[in-house]
Amino acid sequence: MNDKQNCGPSPNERFPIPGVTRVCYLKNIIANPNIIVGDYTYYDDFDHPENFEKNVLYHFDFIGDRLIIGKFCAIASDVKFIMNGGNHQIHGISSYPFSIFKKGWDVAEPEEWPYKGDTIIGNDVWLGYNATIMPGIRVGDGAIVAANSTVAKDVPPYTIVGGNPATTIRQRFSDRTIQKLLKIAWWNWDIEKITAHLKIICSNDVEVLLEVSKL
Repeated sequence: MNDKQNCGPSPNERFPIPGVTRVCYLKNIIANPNIIVGDYTYYDDFDHPENFEKNVLYHFDFIGDRLIIGKFCAIASDVKFIMNGGNHQIHGISSYPFSIFKKGWDVAEPEEWPYKGDTIIGNDVWLGYNATIMPGIRVGDGAIVAANSTVAKDVPPYTIVGGNPATTIRQRFSDRTIQKLLKIAWWNWDIEKITAHLKIICSNDVEVLLEVSKL
């Protein structure tokens, strides 16, 4: 398929649905260089999608942690990401951050603050309404996070989680099928190939998709 006009909206469009301004391709509204978003990932906000960065909390430049989100993700309104700046040192008797207030309290400065690394959301992930992702979490490709969930540990690929704290509800596919899907990684295909095989991508026939991936 060579006609780009029939291969969906451009990933560089701010609002890919004509006349709709609550749904945006997220990468096109991000200003913070430590938030990295892949093509075709969208954010839906009840008020305005420019609210997204307000939901990336405790994200301080001097810490340098990144929020990395893959391609073709669906992010619902009010999804929040707690970044490493929200961590307190909890190994002492008090978790109160005395040292940040200085004026004599800086004697309580810990040797190091807790740091859990970048927060990484895979490809083709659906984050439901008002979900919260804690610092340093990795959500695998194809995973689904239910509405109002708090994700405090990594989510394996193609797994549905929910609750507070979020626990596994079920795997979407068998272990063997998941390994095939991760190998196929359809989200990395050219958009022409994705468009030509959308019916298969949206079906549950993994074997046919595997054959198509070899073309």
